[in-house]
Amino acid sequence: MSATCKVGDNLSLNDETNQPLSPPPALQDQNYAANSVKMLISELRVQRGIALPMVAMNLAWFAKTAITTAFLGRLGELSLAGGALGFTFANVTGFSVLNGICCAMEPICGQAHGAKNFRLLHKTLLMTILLLLLVSLPITFLWLNVDKILINFGQQQDISIVARTYVSSLIPDLFVASLFCPLKAYLSSQSITLPTMFSSAVALAFHIPVNIVLSKTMGLRGVAMAVWITDLIVVILLAIYVLIIENKKGSMWKEGGWWDQSVEDWIRLVKLCGSCCLNTCLEWWCYEILVLLTGHLKNAKQAVGVLAIVLNFDYLLFSVMLSLATCVSTRVSNELGANQAGLAYRSAYVSLTLGFISGCIGSLLMVAARGIWGPLFSHDRGIIKGVNKTMLLMAVVEVFNFPLAVCGGIVRGTARPWLGAYANLGGFYFLALPLGIVFAFKLRLGLVGLFIGLLAGIVTCLTLLLIFIARLNWVEEAAKAQTLTSIEQVKELPKYDAETRIDAREKV
Repeated sequence: MSATCKVGDNLSLNDETNQPLSPPPALQDQNYAANSVKMLISELRVQRGIALPMVAMNLAWFAKTAITTAFLGRLGELSLAGGALGFTFANVTGFSVLNGICCAMEPICGQAHGAKNFRLLHKTLLMTILLLLLVSLPITFLWLNVDKILINFGQQQDISIVARTYVSSLIPDLFVASLFCPLKAYLSSQSITLPTMFSSAVALAFHIPVNIVLSKTMGLRGVAMAVWITDLIVVILLAIYVLIIENKKGSMWKEGGWWDQSVEDWIRLVKLCGSCCLNTCLEWWCYEILVLLTGHLKNAKQAVGVLAIVLNFDYLLFSVMLSLATCVSTRVSNELGANQAGLAYRSAYVSLTLGFISGCIGSLLMVAARGIWGPLFSHDRGIIKGVNKTMLLMAVVEVFNFPLAVCGGIVRGTARPWLGAYANLGGFYFLALPLGIVFAFKLRLGLVGLFIGLLAGIVTCLTLLLIFIARLNWVEEAAKAQTLTSIEQVKELPKYDAETRIDAREKV
């Protein structure tokens, strides 16, 4: 609203009507077009500064996973199968939950940074760390009994025992992730992403030598230990950065607020954590269920091999999707916190445009790489042929996957992650999986049928989110952000000052 009022501040007034003189229509059109281009370029520059380091960081994370898989493979077929199964179990029951809970930091910290409420920023970081550490305790108990759980679900006993060995050695990574995820979200909500990129690159450089030493001396346990040691390096570097940089800023650090948590703060955080966690887990679990369903197809071994190879390429593209989602969540939450509804709207729709363009580029890359990607992983003609065919379908999926990720970032930035949870539940579980089962098993289309169901679910999910976003009232969202970020500041003011500030805000 304030931006609209300022448009005519510098215009001359008509002496008779006392109204602003309007420029000629042609000049208006030229000015509008020029300003639109300038705003677009400005927004793209800001998002580039946030997104590119995030892409590099996510690529480093996936490279770490690939290196871990390679070292598991060197230990033998049983270690590879058990380790891969254990890592999948760890992702589904542990890391997806921790990452989902931590997503609640994005809207709170992003809006707090935009409103310059550093006390809320500080205490949200500490509260999230404590919450993740608390949640890690029951997950630890679950991981210690992974072999029994897997055997009850029909997995072979020898593979399940190896999986337990791997997962039990990975338990420290739960507590490391409880520090890493909040620190990363704390910095990215302030548009600070370069430290995370550099620390991830340094840790990745140590990952290979650490794996070489530990895998030789401790075998499977050593490979698992190398994972959390690498993550611990990132945590130490990020913690040092936060302490040094914020001490230099002085005023931001002196704002304090670390231990000012109230019951209301915890209730607000836990509510957001629940919907964010559900949103993230529903999407992660859908792909894991897809892998499990593939194992029940007629030619299961070949189908699983094809799916694994295709998803490896998707993981590379996912690093870009995840970066775009984090970027738009940061931009939207920052602008809403600063009470700039128009800029938040612009950031959201520029990001959506980038999402669709990136989806088309990712799709073309997948089509171009389908001839060489399969032979990199297998020499089996059946698998290579299946990869060529399936990557064409996956290329269509990627066109919609990118904007879907961006939409998820937008609803998180507006502190409405439950919209994403509803869309994921409807698109993936009420449509994608049932439809995929019908096409794959009833109509006997196999893996192609599963991907047809997945495509239908993603398109539905994207459509629902686009409808939700189109119906957002950005002025109201900015007002809600002001309430979220200024409530404790109002509490600390004397009554007269608080009333004066509220009256001034209402007059505006």
